[in-house]
Amino acid sequence: MTETTDQNRGTEAEAATSRRTQVTKRGGGDPGARGRTTIADGVVEKIAGMAARDVDGVHAMGSGISRTFGAVRDRVPGGTTKSVTRGVKAEVGEVQAALDLEIVVEYGVSIADVARDVRENVITAVERMAGLEVVEVNIAVSDVKLPEDEEEEPERRIQ
Repeated sequence: MTETTDQNRGTEAEAATSRRTQVTKRGGGDPGARGRTTIADGVVEKIAGMAARDVDGVHAMGSGISRTFGAVRDRVPGGTTKSVTRGVKAEVGEVQAALDLEIVVEYGVSIADVARDVRENVITAVERMAGLEVVEVNIAVSDVKLPEDEEEEPERRIQ
């Protein structure tokens, strides 16, 4: 009996030492894997908005109504600057993202080619910058910018 008790004590002492070693051990493993990173929907929307605007043939982002409200907001003194996220909606999970974009294309360009280029540019930018897998990019073409359409310039008043 004494032998068994001594063996048990030895095993318990080894286990306690092992536990102390594990507790006092600092670091352990890849520093990049310690903790969790979350990315807000708005961050992905900004990345996607910038990437979509970089594509030739994209005149603007968003529907006519959102562009009108945005233009009014841009003219208000002290208002926010042009919204990069206009026309972009993102749903972001822990490892994946899905995006919906609303664009206005220039007259004369192939809508299918512009949509493909936008999709490729957005996926590349979001996956590179955010490290998220982009599962889908849905594109809605809401308007075509005709050459004779005048740009809506606000009248400047001297005060």
